[in-house]
Amino acid sequence: MTRSEFDDIRAHIDAEADRPGDLLRVARSLLSDLEDARMREATLRAYYLRLLTAARATVAADAAGYPEPLTFLTDELAKRGQLPSTEDEVNRILADAHTATALLAALEKNPRGTAPMTDRGFRVRRCAGTSRSLPR
Repeated sequence: MTRSEFDDIRAHIDAEADRPGDLLRVARSLLSDLEDARMREATLRAYYLRLLTAARATVAADAAGYPEPLTFLTDELAKRGQLPSTEDEVNRILADAHTATALLAALEKNPRGTAPMTDRGFRVRRCAGTSRSLPR
């Protein structure tokens, strides 16, 4: 759920606090959303585990001298429709990998997410969107 959806629910609860039927409907909706989120998380964990297992098997097969060690990984990626089929896709995937590596390196240098300093000592400002305060 997005922050604005939570804000909408809070506003609804505040406005309709004397109508228990509405509150029960909101509670059921929230429970349904939580169940959906848990199922998505479980599915993503299963995909991650399968991909990690395939990657480890690929490295092990390479270390053992198997003739085609990438078989494990390509099979898993093919099941998910993630194998590149054109040269453009190959180039895009490689560019994405380089960008992700650079972003992770920058994040590891600055793990707290604070604004980096420039040569003159000023902090670089980033646009982080609008902030909202929640009703109390």
